[in-house]
Amino acid sequence: MSAEQPQDTPLQVVILGAGVIGLSTAHVLSTRYPSYKITVVARDLPDEAGLLSQAWASPWAGADWSPIGDYDERRYKMELKTFNTLWDMLPTGLVRTLDSRICFAEPVDVGKLWYKDLPRDFRVLKTEELPAGLAAGVSFTTVSLNPQIYLPWLYHGLRARGVHFVRRKFESIAEAAEYFNGNGKGVVVNATALGARTLIGVEDQDVFPIRGQTILASVPNMHQFLSYPLGAGPCAITLSIGIWEIPTGHATYMIPRPSPEGHVLIGGTFQVGNWDLSVNHDTGKGIWQRASEIEPALKDERTRIISHNVGLRPARKGGPRIEAEWFKLPLQTDLLTKPRGSQTPQDLLVVHAYGFGAAGYQGSWGAAEEVVDILQASVQPNA
Repeated sequence: MSAEQPQDTPLQVVILGAGVIGLSTAHVLSTRYPSYKITVVARDLPDEAGLLSQAWASPWAGADWSPIGDYDERRYKMELKTFNTLWDMLPTGLVRTLDSRICFAEPVDVGKLWYKDLPRDFRVLKTEELPAGLAAGVSFTTVSLNPQIYLPWLYHGLRARGVHFVRRKFESIAEAAEYFNGNGKGVVVNATALGARTLIGVEDQDVFPIRGQTILASVPNMHQFLSYPLGAGPCAITLSIGIWEIPTGHATYMIPRPSPEGHVLIGGTFQVGNWDLSVNHDTGKGIWQRASEIEPALKDERTRIISHNVGLRPARKGGPRIEAEWFKLPLQTDLLTKPRGSQTPQDLLVVHAYGFGAAGYQGSWGAAEEVVDILQASVQPNA
């Protein structure tokens, strides 16, 4: 059965999750199809209260672009679209540019790196520019966001477009059908991140957290993305080598953000499978010590720590899940002792969009475009 609507009935879309993936999808969808009735339903919304919640990842993310892992065609397309979109947003002040470098302890054919055509100003470092003991390196201009500014911008912009927001925690994918008015037809976008692990009907056990502890600080005159190379001395690097296999769980980096106060996010940890949301102060001391060895600006008397933070990156074995799936309602499960949502037999189209791990922001606009393409092709398969 298709979810196609009568021509005079606008399609209803319910987006579960108000993180950067859910909000970006709502933006692309409302831009392409302004007649659609879009509702975003989430336990946490990007308002004053929601931005303080540790129960979701988006407020605590690094929110920059940096190369992660080896080449993957699908991810490359998502990140290229996102980088170009963010670059075009520079005049708004929501995005800022950053100088960045990647250095390698072993010889590398840097001219063939998969991301060389993605950021701006890519060039190979000269030998005299490399720190002692490193074999090769490149530099480029990247971009960063401030989630505390960017998420509310998306949120208020969507509300102005007529997108409806509901604060609610879902137990089951079937409950989304409650928001389909009239003939009960519609489409669900599942952007529940770590919630996809326990959302009844989905229950994806490939979803797992990667704990990140960071420090937000005000640092005068810091404009370069900096990090610590794996197995080498200090250098600007974006952890493109081995980021998924950091044996100590440490991932030291500093990301300047768009902010009149000169905010810099200083990290951090990369602890796979760790659900602990409490701040470990010994870990915080280690983060500050390692970062201070790289960046002298942290020792400036004007530098001040604003907060210690913990967030859980929503990762998935095998990478992000972006695909359509049909469900038969009502769901047949013993877990729902008191079924909620529509009990009228029907087919429910769900487009999944979760499992982006540390790359949610840097793939957000490309992922949203792909989600909307899949949604529309499923709704109108012959179009």
